[in-house]
Amino acid sequence: MSETLQKTPLHALHLELGARMVPFAGFDMPVQYPLGVLKEHLHTREQAGLFDVSHMGQILLRGADAAKALETLVPVDIIDLPVGMQRYAMFTNDQGGILDDLMVANLGDDTLFLVVNAACKEQDLAHLRKHIGNRCEVQALFQERALLALQGPAAVKVLERLVPEVAGMTFMQVRAVKLLDEDCYVSRSGYTGEDGYEISVPVGAAEALARRLLADPQVQPIGLGARDSLRLEAGLCLYGHDMDTHTTPIEASLLWAVSKVRRADGGRAGGFPGDEVIFAQQQTGVARKRVGLLPQERTPVREGAEIVDAFDNNVGKVCSGGFGPTLGAPVAMGYIDIEHCALDTPLFALVRGKKVALKVSKMPFVAQRYYRG
Repeated sequence: MSETLQKTPLHALHLELGARMVPFAGFDMPVQYPLGVLKEHLHTREQAGLFDVSHMGQILLRGADAAKALETLVPVDIIDLPVGMQRYAMFTNDQGGILDDLMVANLGDDTLFLVVNAACKEQDLAHLRKHIGNRCEVQALFQERALLALQGPAAVKVLERLVPEVAGMTFMQVRAVKLLDEDCYVSRSGYTGEDGYEISVPVGAAEALARRLLADPQVQPIGLGARDSLRLEAGLCLYGHDMDTHTTPIEASLLWAVSKVRRADGGRAGGFPGDEVIFAQQQTGVARKRVGLLPQERTPVREGAEIVDAFDNNVGKVCSGGFGPTLGAPVAMGYIDIEHCALDTPLFALVRGKKVALKVSKMPFVAQRYYRG
């Protein structure tokens, strides 16, 4: 018997807008609207797209010890995270593997606001309660708050009409604002490589806010299909595909997300799960690494495809792949044996028994356009 899918507060609106719905992380989610994935992708790059990401988990940590406590679970500087800023983080395990990736914002008043992945949110909540629940209050907002993402170059003009102060925010800034008389948290961030905002809104006000934003002629509703192609062009990881419990931040090419102060030679070195493994890898290197891959023909190369060298030796596997509408060409990411990771290394993906030529590429494939002021 199939399990009953959960619905976001915008479910009825998605159906009204003609969305094609699919199961995703236990939710019934829109994969595309009548516009279609290609046009939705390009519209987000050119104007503004509205994404329902209410399936993600929102969690508050409260208490004077919250930042110190969270630092015992992530290789990231939380103690010195300024009020009104957010930072990308990862929960690690004792082997240095990644349990989930998340965003951490400092709301002030000893309060941290976390956004975690939909498929991991219950285990993340349990992880926090088990390890730091005795040091700070851990409050799940899963039922209370929805999450909308407004992404693209027109996002600032659209949201500014409703709440003028968001225009002055820069990339990764967060603030509490009133939107349609509701208490919301707005961050200038997203998962598309474009400028834009993520908006945490009370469940009861989510549909009214979505309708208000969609009433703007520059805004179109965007589904999971275009969300995936946008993040892939931006070279951004999808948890469970491009990293998992068997992948370390070093292997995932996420060393930049291990804060300098928490590294082996930093002022607050280590103190997080798997620190010795991660430090050793940073020192001596890894056997494989996540790299960008550009197929040299039109055939898309999908997740799971084996990668071989010119002599048909297996050298890796594709973790994400598809068509990049902005590039007008297929793009992929994969884990490759370290000796084959140099830029422009020629490789091949095996697609239905056929060899498709690839080149190792720098990422992002499409330049990120975050607003840094």
